[in-house]
Amino acid sequence: MDGDTMKAIVVSELGGPEQLKLEEVPDPTPGEGEAVVEISAAGLNFIDTYHRTGLYEVPLPFTPGTEGAGKVLEVGSGVELVSPGDRVGWATGLGSYAEKVVVPADKLIPIPDDVSDDTAIALFIQGLTAHYLATDTFPLDDDSTCLIHAGAGGVGLLLTQIARIKGARVITTVGTVEKAEISRSAGASEVILYRDVDFATEVERLIGPNAVDVVYDGVGAATFMQGLDVLRPRGMMVTFGNASGPVPEISPLLLARKGSVFLTRPTLAHYVATRDELIARANDLFGWVREGSLEVEIGLEFDLAEARQAHEALEARKTTGKVLLRP
Repeated sequence: MDGDTMKAIVVSELGGPEQLKLEEVPDPTPGEGEAVVEISAAGLNFIDTYHRTGLYEVPLPFTPGTEGAGKVLEVGSGVELVSPGDRVGWATGLGSYAEKVVVPADKLIPIPDDVSDDTAIALFIQGLTAHYLATDTFPLDDDSTCLIHAGAGGVGLLLTQIARIKGARVITTVGTVEKAEISRSAGASEVILYRDVDFATEVERLIGPNAVDVVYDGVGAATFMQGLDVLRPRGMMVTFGNASGPVPEISPLLLARKGSVFLTRPTLAHYVATRDELIARANDLFGWVREGSLEVEIGLEFDLAEARQAHEALEARKTTGKVLLRP
């Protein structure tokens, strides 16, 4: 490489994982209020697949990846929050499937010296999401019972642990016996193999009818409607992801028939709308890791050139914990 270019994954056409192409692109330069970061690893998230397919629209061509960690190389004018050499992470924007990325400085999260880059990445999009779901969207406490779909996934494992920190009872759904063991080890009281039984029927068998305070659903189309059936009157359905496809449109009257239940579709950006909120959530997560009450699992790792294989594994639900791409 001649110093003026870098390697990055580029999507020029919307479609399947085959659209993820490794290319040489110009080195990034920081504008006002921005920093260039040399990436140690990028985190893989379902939102990356939504960008690739066009479910969430972004202008073409683009480099995917909203999350990563690394070292600041250069800052633009007006930047005082970070300096060259700082270890930082981020959870917003695009361009992390690359060797370097430009990020607004106010979106960068300082990584403490006693936290590794890999651990920090596992705490960013997925950890911050789990944090706001459990502390703000539906604040859990020791009187709460929650149902978490995809309990062995990246968000699921962290959300289960944070729910237990808050004292809640946790029921999860998973696809395999192996994933069930992983979910139990994170603190789930009951784990349902959704491929073997009807999860709504099994929830009712375990704790009774209409007894769940909140359903955290990152799966989407395959689980959404049945999830409404397990909620208590005035319970809450939190649909925060579309791993199996977007949820169907429903009439507000259905929420009345299900028990005057609440429905929300949150997104991380609105829960880290200010830098103070972003840093406060991150510091909570770092603190729980330090005290040993929150553990992260790094699952599969792929080279940057293997982005296609990484997306295929994620969409086939062959991953647990955090999946990393390394430049």
